[in-house]
Amino acid sequence: MNNSVANTGRLLGAGLRALLVLTLLTGVVYPLAVTGIAQAVFPGKANGSEITADGRVVGSSLIGQQGYGLDYFQPRPADGLGENSVNTQYKLLLSGATNRSGDNPELIKWVREAKAKVVRENSTADYQVEPSEVPADAVTSSGSGLDPDISPRYADLQVHRVAERNGLSVTQVRKLVDAHTDGRTLGFIGEPRVNVLELNVALKALVEGD
Repeated sequence: MNNSVANTGRLLGAGLRALLVLTLLTGVVYPLAVTGIAQAVFPGKANGSEITADGRVVGSSLIGQQGYGLDYFQPRPADGLGENSVNTQYKLLLSGATNRSGDNPELIKWVREAKAKVVRENSTADYQVEPSEVPADAVTSSGSGLDPDISPRYADLQVHRVAERNGLSVTQVRKLVDAHTDGRTLGFIGEPRVNVLELNVALKALVEGD
């Protein structure tokens, strides 16, 4: 009987020591090591890929934003988010797609309305946007609704409007777009893209003469 109790005590003691050691290793040492390596090797990514402007953080290069005025480049629509009592102003509390099929009448209506809006807003006194020039990403939201990028084609379509509204030349704005166009990842993954927030931060700096 005493041997049984003693053996049980030893097993419980060994189990408790193993629990404490593993908790220390996996709950304290490992997270601190990974955090330290991340901060040393790629601090920008480790801290959320933050974008700063005027000395403050204005967002992340990984998460799209809505609410830009027409003086700036517009992101993809975020219709997939919808609106509810919690998320009425794109506060990033939820994300999602429309979950509607390509032949859904409501989705088709949204796309037609979005295309008409893109044509109307981006046509200027000396540049007329044709409906056939409007790319898909200008009228559809991404799967999450939080896509931070647009296609170079959509960015180029907005150049004339942005130039006119900011008193810049088309050449100046197009050079800005070109400078913020990233190619395919590793040369073959995905498509060329333009980060809208980074582009708008650079546009603001150009307009203000920074």
